[in-house]
Amino acid sequence: MASMQSFPLQPGWKRGDGVDALVEREWLVTNGLGGYASGTIGGACTRRFHGKLIAALPSPRGRFMMLNHLEATLRLPGGETHREPDLLEEFVLEYGLPVWRYSRNGMRIEKRVVMPYLQNTTYIIYRLLEGPAGLTLNLRPSVRFRHHEGPLDGEIPDDWHVRGMGRELEIGDGSDLPPLRILVCGDGHFDQSERGERHLIFGLERARGYDSEGLIWSPGVISIALHPRQNSGIVASVEPWDVVRALSVDECWQAEAQRRSKLLAIAGTGRDNFSAQLVLAADQFLIRPGTRVADDARLRAAGDEPRTVIAGYHWFTDWGRDTMISLEGLAIVTGRHREAGNVLRTFASYIRDGLIPNMFPEGDNAGLYHTADATMWYFQAVRRYIDATGDDETLKVLLPKLVDIIDQHLQGTRFGIRVDPEDGLLTQGAEGYQLTWMDAKVEEWVVTPRRGKAVEINALYYNALRILQQFLIEAGDAATAERMNRLAEAARESFHRRFWYEEGRYLYDVVDAEHGGNDAALRPNQIFAISLEYPILDRSRWEDVVEAVRRELLTPVGLRSLAPGHPDYKPTYHGDLRTRDAAYHQGTVWGWLIGPFVDAWLRVHPEDRAGARRFLDGFKPHLGEAAIGTISEIFDAEPPFHPRGCAAQAWSVAEVLRCLKLVSS
Repeated sequence: MASMQSFPLQPGWKRGDGVDALVEREWLVTNGLGGYASGTIGGACTRRFHGKLIAALPSPRGRFMMLNHLEATLRLPGGETHREPDLLEEFVLEYGLPVWRYSRNGMRIEKRVVMPYLQNTTYIIYRLLEGPAGLTLNLRPSVRFRHHEGPLDGEIPDDWHVRGMGRELEIGDGSDLPPLRILVCGDGHFDQSERGERHLIFGLERARGYDSEGLIWSPGVISIALHPRQNSGIVASVEPWDVVRALSVDECWQAEAQRRSKLLAIAGTGRDNFSAQLVLAADQFLIRPGTRVADDARLRAAGDEPRTVIAGYHWFTDWGRDTMISLEGLAIVTGRHREAGNVLRTFASYIRDGLIPNMFPEGDNAGLYHTADATMWYFQAVRRYIDATGDDETLKVLLPKLVDIIDQHLQGTRFGIRVDPEDGLLTQGAEGYQLTWMDAKVEEWVVTPRRGKAVEINALYYNALRILQQFLIEAGDAATAERMNRLAEAARESFHRRFWYEEGRYLYDVVDAEHGGNDAALRPNQIFAISLEYPILDRSRWEDVVEAVRRELLTPVGLRSLAPGHPDYKPTYHGDLRTRDAAYHQGTVWGWLIGPFVDAWLRVHPEDRAGARRFLDGFKPHLGEAAIGTISEIFDAEPPFHPRGCAAQAWSVAEVLRCLKLVSS
């Protein structure tokens, strides 16, 4: 296997960093389908989601854990054995892919993990760089097929079976799931020596208050003789055997290396390692939704390629809001314009009653539409896509749909989402639902009730009207464009009159709130009144709002969701589900919000690009913690701003990447 050049390289661990970091820092490899492989650097499974192959299977299954664990030991010529983690010297990402380097007394071994693009397959590759003859690598795979977010308890099925010996084997559990196929690469073979049920405890799940104990079963041991400068290891897959055998270890690695090099070339990152790491991280979220077979067939029949965005790993699926917010950073800034267009057209096919879906539940074809803001973000994503590509054909297809969306909102659509004819502002709310991005809910408790006229919803609505107005002018439809102009003017006039909180010199978060009155909590949502392409807030008030947000909400890794000093403010995000959700939008820092803050800052300080770039500096060291090479969903609200939530979040990566280009242009 030819060595990849060292750029871009992201350090993740080295001797001296301590053993705690081995279980606190994670790695993630994805396959473009929503499937993945992931774990801690040291090999311990601390999440239910940690495994060597989590396959994205067609609906109604969704993502399934197929290869849970791989225990590795090295036997020296004299019979001495070592556990793999005990030999670890360093861990890095090369081109976004994990590399472990092991050493002891002149022996050096390298391990890499790669998933071929658009395959439910994982290659785990070992290479002896230096060392004596007679080294043997023993790999013991352990399995328990289950939905990756499914229950951990219950007994191991009685009808596990192993077919084949030598270098090819199939493992099944007696169900109608596809078997796990394992191909042994190099000078090795499989010996069947079953090990009974082994009890695993997933520490992070226990700390998060979830089901945290489960059983796994092992069919035997794979023994591989290591030879200098030769590749060895296994291929684990649920693909047919002809696919499993199709790529050698060298061919797989080189194909993925070339694909990633091409992504960097298209994105034009040059030698900026920070941007390059984020371009590679962005690739993890852009997927072909292969689990929704019917939708795939329908879109292909229309001559299109289905594409969507995974909101976050490990547990999120594709969410409309996250997709539209992320699209510019993930696909437009990175030059992946074709995929951006595919995403927009894919979501256009799901529009119902003037709404795009909020989310697609795992393993389900049907979307859920309980969102008031995702559809407004769709306008912003379309605008940025058209600006980048000039794709008039897509705009012709989408323009009638965009007009219908506004008309549906004027008439009133689902969940109480409607334009109030009294003041022209967009209101929303339905019992038991949280329709804005601040969507934490525990059973029947909506933690941040924002029913009424939310500040960012109306900023987005105004922005959508102005975007649509411009599209219509360019299309020659002056009458409809003027109608959108009148709606925008009415909304803007009411916004200035209703949302300004004079006492605090900032904007109310919600007016006409659920229980009456206006909510003066200082939250980051007001920043969108300045940051969007068409700001709804009058320029004379920009500086006051930006300063209030900077003073109370800005941190090195994003914006707090609530100002300190508020009675509901929570400084940390920890504990069981109820405790965490109580803090989710009550102070917890959101990385993605640094994007709109940088936009607003540059509106007020257009010459201060250097200052705006400094707001992104806190994310550089973060690439070396949590999930290496990517950005977490959220952070504690106080130093040291511990990363929390999803270890890899699409809009966090996208907004930092977008802003890096913005401040560099």
